[in-house]
Amino acid sequence: MKFVSWNVNGLRACLKKNFMKSFQKLDADIFAVQETRMLEGQVILELDGYSQFWNSAEKKGYSGTAIFARIQPRSVTYGIGVEEHDKQGRVITLGFSDFYFVTVYTPNSHNLEWIDYRLKWEDAFREYVQKLNAVKPVIICGDLNVAHNEIDLKNPAQNHNVAGFSDAEREKFNVLLNIGFVDTFRYLFPEKTEAYTWWDYRNRARERNSGWRIDYFLVSNRLAEKISDATIEAEIFGSDHCPVTLTLNDE
Repeated sequence: MKFVSWNVNGLRACLKKNFMKSFQKLDADIFAVQETRMLEGQVILELDGYSQFWNSAEKKGYSGTAIFARIQPRSVTYGIGVEEHDKQGRVITLGFSDFYFVTVYTPNSHNLEWIDYRLKWEDAFREYVQKLNAVKPVIICGDLNVAHNEIDLKNPAQNHNVAGFSDAEREKFNVLLNIGFVDTFRYLFPEKTEAYTWWDYRNRARERNSGWRIDYFLVSNRLAEKISDATIEAEIFGSDHCPVTLTLNDE
């Protein structure tokens, strides 16, 4: 089974940059997008064979997530059940017979000005997925807005303790992994360098591959042996992020 996740940084803009061509090329069973920055119905997507699930922010043109699934879920949940965190359309959960699939767009701490809120969010989200994980395995994907280790960004020394690479954010990521999750890309490629998913639009960062790996697929530890492939589709444009994929063996 193949999964794809992509922060499209505005789906309407990405649609003008060959989103549909990339969507078809990637041929996912479940395709999740973050930062849709639109309300459901503002564009009509013709996705033959896919059910569509949208969670939009109350604020227009901000945040938002969506999932397009070939497989019909048994349940659909929007948000994490905490009113403070559920107004920005950041989480969708699809429940299937053998697993939960969660897409998330983690809040940016914005030069650490929002770090207190970010850390509160981290605790609430971790509690939410921990409860799911107690029921059945969980697949988490999305823009987690943190580079976990120094290998995950081009210039770790000069970016130490900036937003997305602060000690506090990285530690929260450690805690999430430690409650029973695996970073699928690092599971397969623990020492692979220059593997990034986001590049600043400025200073030709993508052309120079001066980027950060902040988009992930995490899975419950008990799914780790089923990980067949995990890729970073850096050749696909249309956003300042690129898609990431996960393939799990069905056996």
